Amino acid sequence: MDRLGLYESLLLKWQKSINLVSTGTLPELWRRHMLDSAQLAGLAPEGALRWADLGSGGGFPGLVIAVLLAERPGFEMHLVESDQRKCIFMREVARATGAPATIHNMRIEAFVEKGAIFDVVSARALAPLDRLLGWAAPLFGPETTGLLLKGKGVEDELTLARKSWIFKADLHPSQSDPAGSVLMLRGLHGTDREDAGG
Repeated sequence: MDRLGLYESLLLKWQKSINLVSTGTLPELWRRHMLDSAQLAGLAPEGALRWADLGSGGGFPGLVIAVLLAERPGFEMHLVESDQRKCIFMREVARATGAPATIHNMRIEAFVEKGAIFDVVSARALAPLDRLLGWAAPLFGPETTGLLLKGKGVEDELTLARKSWIFKADLHPSQSDPAGSVLMLRGLHGTDREDAGG
């Protein structure tokens, strides 16, 4: 909690010059952003060590998870964000909190070209599911779990995504948003039967 409190103080300081989160959500920062992000740590497989967070913005959910799982031996969080100023902010938070995080200042399309496979892939309010899976699929191996924070339209997004992708999906009610869900995905591959995970 002390490290998350440090994260909060840095965010409030930097928010004055960089729009890290919607200003209207600042009074509810802990519920809307910290708790919303933290719930993913409890849903991840216990042995998950390599985690990729796409479109990390101000560090949600990836940097919160990195703070929470910092004591897990061998854990590493990779945060992908194209906005350079947000990346500078996340590097400062990671340094101050000791979070095991590597920040990649690049587009997701460039990051996936590295060819790495991760235990967990996460994203929050980044894109509709079918487009998001197109970006994330190269990061998935047979055992990869996707943890995606979604709003009330998730059922429609699932229906559309199933036209292009095959996957097992479980919906978990959000702990921070009554209308939201955490979408847990496994076994992701394209409907053309090619293994999207490589």
